[in-house]
Amino acid sequence: MKEVKEYSLMVENAIKSLGLPVEKLDGLYSPIVYGMAEGGKRLRPVMTLMACEAFGADAQKAIHAGVGLEMYHNFTLLHDDVMDNSDVRRGRPTVHRKWDANTAILSGDTMLTLATQLMMRVDDACLRSVLETFNDMSINVFEGQQWDMDFEKRDDVTLDEYMTMITGKTSALLGCAAKVGALIAGASAEDAQAMYDFGVSLGLAFQIKDDYLDVYGDPATFGKPIGGDILNNKKTYLMLLGLSSDKGDALREAMTLAASQEKIDAVRDIYNEAGIPAMCEAAIKDYSSAAVAHIESTSMSAEGKEVFKRLIDSLVGRTR
Repeated sequence: MKEVKEYSLMVENAIKSLGLPVEKLDGLYSPIVYGMAEGGKRLRPVMTLMACEAFGADAQKAIHAGVGLEMYHNFTLLHDDVMDNSDVRRGRPTVHRKWDANTAILSGDTMLTLATQLMMRVDDACLRSVLETFNDMSINVFEGQQWDMDFEKRDDVTLDEYMTMITGKTSALLGCAAKVGALIAGASAEDAQAMYDFGVSLGLAFQIKDDYLDVYGDPATFGKPIGGDILNNKKTYLMLLGLSSDKGDALREAMTLAASQEKIDAVRDIYNEAGIPAMCEAAIKDYSSAAVAHIESTSMSAEGKEVFKRLIDSLVGRTR
């Protein structure tokens, strides 16, 4: 099997080869090219290619599906940034800031259809199962986003509800990416489900790590300003842990402060006093271990299992 960077290169080359008709409708397609460029980790398509090869098929068989999932992921980011009124994504202006909100919405809609078209380019033998997995994932992501929006209006969000939300909004796409790669390779139903469960567990660890980095990350490497979740009183794993701790009252008071560095510092101090960083690290370790267990349960080669374990380690230890 290849290393992660080799799969990433395959994805980058495939994205560059999409040939979107920018010259035909620059206002529609240039934002898509912009949104897909410098696309972060390319984690989802990499997982699809890895899973396909781990179960004995040529990773190239999964390239269109992998790019389709990356297109879908970036479609959600365009729309999320509009809904969250975010100015920066991956260290660059968001699409709705560089162009406008209407452009971000329409280009995002186009990306969703392009993603579906790409998913349909798999072999006929697995087309139905791949599309069913893709469509189920899409609904889970949309439901997760609605949960996230609802949380903004509620002061009684529980940690269990939060985990349900991120299972839909974040983990479902990772689970889909891994499962689709296995399906394209002709893996058994049991192995395909194990890959989905692996992706879900990894996604939970990934999102908790993301919440952690928003508070404790290095702004030079994180790609966006530190403390944004605190400034917006966003319900995150850290905040919900803090609210349920003996520092809950102090945290609620700090949340009433005006958006400022003072507020970020005050909330971070409360997290430190409540031991929130250690709790996050423990949860990340637990979900990472579950991801490893799902990989171990499959019939993929020992080499494939090692490549996936290294991927897990790299994500858990990441700084951005």
